[in-house]
Amino acid sequence: MATLHLINKSPTRSDALASCLRVLAPGDALLLIEDGVYAAVADSTGSQALLGHVCHALAADIAARGLQTRLADGVRVIDEAGFVDLCVHCDRVMSWF
Repeated sequence: MATLHLINKSPTRSDALASCLRVLAPGDALLLIEDGVYAAVADSTGSQALLGHVCHALAADIAARGLQTRLADGVRVIDEAGFVDLCVHCDRVMSWF
């Protein structure tokens, strides 16, 4: 059963990302939203932790923080429709605070 993991806190202000990565299983999806998108910034502590994982980030939150040109390679930017698709294709959703 695949889980969609939602991270909404910056990795510099919360251990939510680190905690999530400890339980992330093959086939799970990871979506960065709100301040969680700071983990997608290239060469950041968060992006280093994401290496080897499929990671999505919400486009509106990236744009709101002016991070469009600063993302790490491999981060998949999705819109709200993509967010809904992830929710539909995963068996459950886990929010990390």
